[in-house]
Amino acid sequence: MTSIPNSKSKIPNLLFPWLDALAITTWGILMLQYWLTGKLYLLIHPNFFGLVIVCGIALLVIGSLKMREIWRQRRRMVTSSTQHLNLFPPGWGSILLLATAILGLTITPRVFASDSAIQLGVNDLLTTGRVQPQSFRASTRPEERSLVDWVRTLNVYPEPDAYTGQKVKVQGFVIHPPNLESEYLFLARFVLTCCAADAYPVGLPVKLAENQNRYSPDVWLEVEGEMVTENLAGKRQLTIAANSMKEIPQPRNPYSY
Repeated sequence: MTSIPNSKSKIPNLLFPWLDALAITTWGILMLQYWLTGKLYLLIHPNFFGLVIVCGIALLVIGSLKMREIWRQRRRMVTSSTQHLNLFPPGWGSILLLATAILGLTITPRVFASDSAIQLGVNDLLTTGRVQPQSFRASTRPEERSLVDWVRTLNVYPEPDAYTGQKVKVQGFVIHPPNLESEYLFLARFVLTCCAADAYPVGLPVKLAENQNRYSPDVWLEVEGEMVTENLAGKRQLTIAANSMKEIPQPRNPYSY
């Protein structure tokens, strides 16, 4: 007895190859779009940008070739009428990949801020041991050091009195640790070694003058002043005595390396 092919099974089976090609192409577009718009800075270290760009271009080429091949063979494709009851039918993975890529194109990654940093606790914020000193340069003028440069300098020589009176001009975002007195705020940057998963905050406390504003958490500031030694959280801590502070936009690349 000749079986009659089930036309309902042909339609999904014809669509699955297109879903595969579309998922591959969309992921290529996602990678290149993140690079072109600067969103990639929020996710990985710039050292890996080249790999992402090459992968994005490769996925676009593969997806285009796959679509071309499907188009050529679409009238010669033979589908089976046999029905298989699978928990994950063919094409399900492509649907998930495509949906994830579409979400990535519509959602901007969230920048780590004070709420993430505060979870580490004040003691961790006032400790600089996690930052590696590979970028330390003794010849750098104090006022030319970034916030992370200062932290790395402290890792090399941690005596705070050695820097008393040195000029400082740094940028970072505001944190208000719960047990830091009201006349202080903490200026921080997140350091990225590989990707956003391993980001961690470092920074320095800032002593406010009587007439200076107490800025809200996550506000980005440029702080100018000089270094002093203060007793914070039970230890002598290098602190920025702020002469001026001004609010600045969040940098295109908010992380340090």
